[in-house]
Amino acid sequence: MAQCTLCEQYSAVISKSLRVCLACIRQRPQEALEFAACAHRESRAEFGLPPNPPDSSEGLSCNICVNRCRMAENEIGYCGLRRNHNGRLVGVSSTTGKLSWYHDPLPTNCVADWVCPGGTGAGYPQFANRCGAEAGFKNLAVFFQGCSFNCLFCQNWHFRNETFTSPFRSVEELVADADEQTACICYFGGDPSPQMPFSLKASKQAREKATDRILRICWETNGSVNPDLLDQMLEIAIDSGGCVKFDLKAWDPALHIALTGVTNQRTLNNFTRAAEKIGRRPVPPLLIANTLLVPGYIDRQEVAAIAGFIANLNPDIPYSLLAFHPQFFMSDMPVTSKSLANRCLQAARDSGLNNVRLGNVQLIA
Repeated sequence: MAQCTLCEQYSAVISKSLRVCLACIRQRPQEALEFAACAHRESRAEFGLPPNPPDSSEGLSCNICVNRCRMAENEIGYCGLRRNHNGRLVGVSSTTGKLSWYHDPLPTNCVADWVCPGGTGAGYPQFANRCGAEAGFKNLAVFFQGCSFNCLFCQNWHFRNETFTSPFRSVEELVADADEQTACICYFGGDPSPQMPFSLKASKQAREKATDRILRICWETNGSVNPDLLDQMLEIAIDSGGCVKFDLKAWDPALHIALTGVTNQRTLNNFTRAAEKIGRRPVPPLLIANTLLVPGYIDRQEVAAIAGFIANLNPDIPYSLLAFHPQFFMSDMPVTSKSLANRCLQAARDSGLNNVRLGNVQLIA
């Protein structure tokens, strides 16, 4: 049980780190975001990450993601992956990155497995090896150890322990592990956005190596990448039978900043941009959306707004609602309740979307 600093109400679904409730974030955003900013600074200080995207007028610019960091000499970017060293940006690049990877047997627990070729055989025989789940094949899961957001509820927050300490890995090392039984490569993290040049280069090399077989390329992302890089992702996904999965974390602008530390405008713009390409390859789905149901903050109103936005673009875009597990700076929160999940699921269905589902049901209380 925590108290909102602004309205002084007590609730089990107020985060002790945020110190403000959903109603106050919506109704008193300027005040609420001051408290949220403190939570973000504290969470990032623990890992040596800058509190905000650097914005030095004399700094070097990085335009890979929405943060558009401008780093002064010896300053690191918001993601922690690039630094201004002697007047040039050093760190991750199109050829080296901070990442790890492993193979998962198909069908796997990917957030798209309910609509993708690996889990359903969608697009067979052009994009799937089986008329049904691709048993006997595997997914190369690529985990990036950096992120352009700072979600206080991060479900994979441990990547921050690796951002500075893990060794650089090469494109060639990754591509070498995309063997004959690898039917898809999926990039996630962290988030692929800060290391998008690496994933694009690796994807192209892997596809060139696999000219006589199916090798789908997918991304799971917060959608904050530079739009020009998004276009390159979409072209690879379209050609390979892969997909781009957007985590649409919140609709309300202030709530999104409170939870993630970053604006959602680039994400929404990029999602719209991606939706324009669906007609080029409707099956299997090119674009997929999901939202984590964070108790006390992501409610029926948020889901209805997100789902309505998606439906207005294309009602056939698959949308998955994911149950929340307490993590990181919101570890004091409860798991998603059955009542919240059902309300949000109904709101998404009422929006006009044709393909909605509830995921991580084992976590629902």
